[in-house]
Amino acid sequence: MIGLGRMGANMVKRLTNGGHTCVVYDLDPARAKQMAAENKAVTGATDLPDLVQKLQKPRALWIMVPSGDPTEKTVDTLAGLMEPGDILIDGGNSYYKDDVRRAAKLKQKGIHYCDAGTSGGVWGVDRGYCLMVGAEPDIFDHLEPIFATLAPGVGSIERTRGRSGDPTQAEKGYIHAGPNGAGHFVKMIHNGIEYGLMQAFAEGFDIFKNACSKELPPEHRYDLNVAEISEVWRRGSVVASWLLDLLAISLAEDPELKEFTGFVQDSGEGRWTVLAAIEEAVPADVLTSSLYTRFRSRKDHTFGDKVLSAMRKQFGGHMERPSGG
Repeated sequence: MIGLGRMGANMVKRLTNGGHTCVVYDLDPARAKQMAAENKAVTGATDLPDLVQKLQKPRALWIMVPSGDPTEKTVDTLAGLMEPGDILIDGGNSYYKDDVRRAAKLKQKGIHYCDAGTSGGVWGVDRGYCLMVGAEPDIFDHLEPIFATLAPGVGSIERTRGRSGDPTQAEKGYIHAGPNGAGHFVKMIHNGIEYGLMQAFAEGFDIFKNACSKELPPEHRYDLNVAEISEVWRRGSVVASWLLDLLAISLAEDPELKEFTGFVQDSGEGRWTVLAAIEEAVPADVLTSSLYTRFRSRKDHTFGDKVLSAMRKQFGGHMERPSGG
């Protein structure tokens, strides 16, 4: 595992709890050293050449670093260290077209590439990670024990009506989405939809927050308890979801969300989803609007923007910029 940040470190914990052994590396040497000291199934590496040397062939290297230039540089470095038959897995939020390009480049050296769209955030170590994988079929099969360990498994979720027989991989929380790029393409659309769902909650709770506006007739003003509303919706409501669960946690801690300014970042996937919609000539009104609202939030902040920030912190540990802008 290369990259021991919010998700990488927790994924190592889940893998070792499931019986796997891991060699780990991070730009901060202290992280790898501490993880190795705390877990007998973990071996720390001092640099990337050291990590490659400590792995058994065929090697499987999982990258969990920020998308863009950090991932690109890591892939290029590893390409010069790995050997034919080795496998490179990118579990970050890379652009799917970059995956296609990287896979073709590595294939020339006999190195296999796998893009693993990973959802689960900071909660994944306990809940498991939803995995959407793009790879050659035989490479996916070789790596499946890793995916099965990271994924939630069937768990306590009620089976979808109409399904029968042994649970499928999808029912266990992971799928082979298709060839290289397909994994991150599915994850990209997942995150675009996430933008829309979050925006819907944000706007609804903003309306609640302003229901006592002095601009309204006195008989139409309501001082609503937003924390209790989020809680009651979790129980039997058609809008119940994990995002609502996370929002309820934030509102229970502070109904005013004073911790947040409402400056909402976007991590890239929302933009790429809108771009894909344009390329396919598919109308995506809600997803596009939710992306533009995040841009607007960096200039004018509303309670709805604070709701978005609160949900992002809960599921992914994403913090607002200290300056709020």
